[in-house]
Amino acid sequence: MPLDFFADTSNWLEELFHTKKPIIAMCHLLPLPGDPYYDEEKGMEAIIQRAREDIKVLQEGGVDGIMFSNEYSLPYLTKMEPITLAAMAYVIGRVKEEVKIPFGVNCLWDPISSLEVAKAVGGSFIREIISGVYASDFGIWNTNAGATARHRHRIGADHIKMLYNIVPEAAVYIAERDIAQIAKTTEFNCKPDAICVSGLTAGTETDTQVLTQVKNAVDHTPIFCNTGCNKDNIVRQLSVSDGAVCATTFKKDGKFENPVDYQRVKEFMDIVKEYRKTL
Repeated sequence: MPLDFFADTSNWLEELFHTKKPIIAMCHLLPLPGDPYYDEEKGMEAIIQRAREDIKVLQEGGVDGIMFSNEYSLPYLTKMEPITLAAMAYVIGRVKEEVKIPFGVNCLWDPISSLEVAKAVGGSFIREIISGVYASDFGIWNTNAGATARHRHRIGADHIKMLYNIVPEAAVYIAERDIAQIAKTTEFNCKPDAICVSGLTAGTETDTQVLTQVKNAVDHTPIFCNTGCNKDNIVRQLSVSDGAVCATTFKKDGKFENPVDYQRVKEFMDIVKEYRKTL
């Protein structure tokens, strides 16, 4: 039987999330052991409590999935230290029974660690910079998509979907290529389970024109709007993309550092649910 390299796998989104155009909400973990801003006095229990509170609010507000991220581990590493990886897995392990919807893992900015933590805690997907070479605030940012794909297979994690972020925050692709070319060759060479398109930083609106270019460039790969979605632009962004990853818009006063606000989540998801009725 010939290998079906180019099978349409876009239906995995609806199979996993049980809806069209799913909204994946971020659960940002407070600084972890090994991070510069870790609060030694409050310790791990404070991190776990904040995660529990955010999970409860996100689920009650109606999001379709949750992705755990060490978002406050600033400045980020391209290879996570073992202490931080272990702490992240411990926190997720403590709260995972309270998560009633599909969840994933994002260890910034380390796809191998993301896969390992997701495998250990039972996550269904990861999001990371998995392909490409970038000049970034964190230095030259190299990747090895082939090694990451092989590692996924080696650790028995083929079921864990990989969301490729091809427009990383605070970075620029080193090669002289436009985003449509990058999307097309990433799809052909790497077989991503989905492609994420971002703005400049967390909370910065993704350019809808760029989102459209990426969507038009690929044949069968789902596209996620990765940053800057809010109640005013989400219908426009979902009219192009197959889903969205959201975080800052759900925070109190729309500020990156704040806890999740139920009213903001509910209002946002009510708009999304009304839009889905038109599909």
